[in-house]
Amino acid sequence: MTALLKIRQATSDLDLQGCAMVLDVSGAVYLPDHDTLLVADLHFEKGSSFARRGMMLPPYDTRETLKALCAAVERFDPRVVVALGDSFHDIGGPDRLGDPERDTLKAVQHNRDWIWVTGNHDRALPASIGGEVVNEIRILSLTLRHEPAAGAIGEVAGHLHPVGKVVMRGRSTRRRCFLLDSNRCIMPALGAYAGGLNACDLAFSPLFPAGFTAHIIGTERIFAIARAMLCRD
Repeated sequence: MTALLKIRQATSDLDLQGCAMVLDVSGAVYLPDHDTLLVADLHFEKGSSFARRGMMLPPYDTRETLKALCAAVERFDPRVVVALGDSFHDIGGPDRLGDPERDTLKAVQHNRDWIWVTGNHDRALPASIGGEVVNEIRILSLTLRHEPAAGAIGEVAGHLHPVGKVVMRGRSTRRRCFLLDSNRCIMPALGAYAGGLNACDLAFSPLFPAGFTAHIIGTERIFAIARAMLCRD
């Protein structure tokens, strides 16, 4: 599959510090100039982590997250995949992976470079999950890391799980979103149980001092919404 065809199958084309970016409705970002797919905050095994603490959740989050991840990888067929931290909900998450999920992860990694960026939930990852483990990585003009840093230029990060809320015609919609300005992109969480932080929260203010555009993920497309149109929860 050519890079051009991959772009046409995606939902939104942008440029960040001279690097072409394609935002996908899965919550992934594709970098066509490097044939690289970025995903953030998978939080594998969050359900089992909560169960260990007595909070019972349906134990299907890893399966559903892997389903979304595999669909994005199949859509773009990238040479490289970079997971931007908190791929597992805790350090013990890799050991709790079931055999079917472990097999699925191995299959989606086959014949491509796979890079795990460490996060605050998974600061150490075992070799058994495959791929390479790094603290951050630079690709083209972009620095890829888990936690965004104030003042960074050319940064793609996760960690904050942004969601945007919009009220139109008396009805509200709250959906995962990408936040972008000319310097950075903060990606939504891909994990089924990851949750989200409203983009109007003060945590985003130092990262976007001049404002941002929220690219809100709809069912079949992405909608660019100005910061002024977003609502608090």
